[in-house]
Amino acid sequence: MTAHFQQRGDVAVLVPAAGAGLRLGPGAPKALRPLGGVPLLVHAVRRLAAASSVAVIVVAAPPADVDDVRDLLIPATAGLPLIVVPGGAHRQASVAAALTAVPAGPQIVLVHDAARALTPPDLVDSVAAAVRAGADAVIPVLPVVDTIKSVDADETVLATVDRSTLRAVQTPQGFRRDVLVAAHADAVDPHTDDAGLVEKIGVPVLCVPGSERALKITRPFDLVIAEHLLATEPATRTLPS
Repeated sequence: MTAHFQQRGDVAVLVPAAGAGLRLGPGAPKALRPLGGVPLLVHAVRRLAAASSVAVIVVAAPPADVDDVRDLLIPATAGLPLIVVPGGAHRQASVAAALTAVPAGPQIVLVHDAARALTPPDLVDSVAAAVRAGADAVIPVLPVVDTIKSVDADETVLATVDRSTLRAVQTPQGFRRDVLVAAHADAVDPHTDDAGLVEKIGVPVLCVPGSERALKITRPFDLVIAEHLLATEPATRTLPS
């Protein structure tokens, strides 16, 4: 499939969206669960398309739903090039499939969770800007505000962890394209996130401020929070329909 670029953006965004999302309970794949009557994936893609840095979006969908997902997302991209490929058996395989489908051109690649459906476009642009400024790998983070304990196998507390050195990681995670390609070529652990893969090949990862709105919608209670955030989203934000 050939993608033709509009004269905007220099970033490809990969969205692995083939997972079942069992923690949300039985039903459709997690990325296709509704939030305010609209699938999470559509919310996520709308916000990616509204980011000025984005040139193309590549979605890894459930293999049986590729055509339906493409039809679902085309109105959400505002004319931005969209590629939909079959996802893999686990997240890493889906990211690798999407990465292979990125056309020649973009040398900055972001990887974004569809479950972070309300991520602001400004955060997408912020991560891309940090890579553009010279970072090999960038992750958006938030400070850890809860007290954290390390425990043993019997749930007995071993120590209180110094949370000042801890960060909660969000997406999109951003990379130089060649760095992400190298990390996936070297990958052996399907459960490691993309920044973790990059760490394993010795590439430093830079942290930038994240957003409270970029919460990951994993459990039914997360949907309740997301519904409230959606209802209070700034009216001035223009998103594709």
